[in-house]
Amino acid sequence: MARNPERRTALVDAAIEVLAREGARGLTFRAVDAQAGVPVGTASNYFTSRDDLFTQAGRRIHVRMTPDPAQVGEAMRAAPSRELVTELMRWLVRRMTAERTGYLAMLELRLEATRRPDLQAELNRAVRAALEESVRFHLDAGLPGDADTVLVLYLAMTGVLLEHFTLPDVLSGTELDRLVETVVSRIIPPSGPR
Repeated sequence: MARNPERRTALVDAAIEVLAREGARGLTFRAVDAQAGVPVGTASNYFTSRDDLFTQAGRRIHVRMTPDPAQVGEAMRAAPSRELVTELMRWLVRRMTAERTGYLAMLELRLEATRRPDLQAELNRAVRAALEESVRFHLDAGLPGDADTVLVLYLAMTGVLLEHFTLPDVLSGTELDRLVETVVSRIIPPSGPR
């Protein structure tokens, strides 16, 4: 198995692009090679199987979708409040819209995880860890609400993003920033529970 980490990352990124564009059925070694612009057979030198390719894509997608710590620091300059939570959720929507390919690939990976136990285990681990980190971050930052607040925000924003990316006409006529504000205001009362 080839050991060039930069090439492996480029191939996994290519796999994410293929997933977003063609879906799980289109994710083949040949498609990844073509997307990465490498000779045919390269991907098969880096991944033991298609399952391995899916699992590696599941690991990489979270790296791509994690915000830069400096940007987080900048976003957290305001005092903890419901308004800050609203801004953070708007920022989430903007980041996911900018990383549309990654988000669509994540949706494909989630569906494929229902058929691939290793991928499901990887996504369960990664998403659970990200959710736990979000709870820790929220509480440590003194933002209004508790762990349940973060869980409900996560579930609500997942639904908003799912509709936004897959069936945009469902939300047509609804401005996303306003929708995010409505979601946050329904979950976090004006005074914010502590």
